[in-house]
Amino acid sequence: MQGGLSDSGKTLALRLFGQYQCHISIRLLLEHTLPWYTIDSIADFHKFTGLLCASIFGLVEVSRALIIIDGVNINGVDETGATPLLWAARSGSEVAVKFLLGREGVDPDKPDSNGQTPISWAAQNGHEAVVKLLLGREDVNPDRPDGYGRTLISWAARNGHEGVVKLLLGRKDVNPDKPDKSGRTPISWAAESGNEVVVKLLLGREDVKPDRPDRRGDTPIFYATVLGHEAVVKLLKEQKDINADKLGL
Repeated sequence: MQGGLSDSGKTLALRLFGQYQCHISIRLLLEHTLPWYTIDSIADFHKFTGLLCASIFGLVEVSRALIIIDGVNINGVDETGATPLLWAARSGSEVAVKFLLGREGVDPDKPDSNGQTPISWAAQNGHEAVVKLLLGREDVNPDRPDGYGRTLISWAARNGHEGVVKLLLGRKDVNPDKPDKSGRTPISWAAESGNEVVVKLLLGREDVKPDRPDRRGDTPIFYATVLGHEAVVKLLKEQKDINADKLGL
């Protein structure tokens, strides 16, 4: 789908995507990509354009043609505040991300309505190649918190994307111990999810506090214990600055 469209194929594609905001398939597509509570909150599906759809599927030739059409905004957003670049990054379409980053006027760090940027979504979904592309831009903030106060490394740690975590730990402009609005740090999320490899990576950093409590007073070892992640509990107990006594460990 990313290239090699015939002339007739391009004509048919442009006929669809040029008027896609009126197409019945929009809701079906978004139901497969967005949580139900987001779908229920969308009042106007007409904001979802053909360019946004083409970006999801990496249809670069179609995207290129659509951008030429008057009135198509490279940074145009849908009802959730997502741009074409954000959708491409979220879906892991490396070819679409490369194409959109090469367009004049593109905003590579524009957040959606939840404060998540293209690189935030790429990190959350484990799209390592896309994260690398966006990290190469000086106008992308790799430590920018979203509406929940969570950063890229927090999302990647929570979801066990060790490759992305490694990439971010190699950056001087990324704080691996930054708490979100609930006081949860990347290692807290990794411990809750039972991601042993990610916990090891974070424990290897001197600037990560493995016993840091969140707003409720719960520590990483608490979450690992409650959820039965024995390997993670063992790793944390081996740390000198872990207080496991209050958990009866």
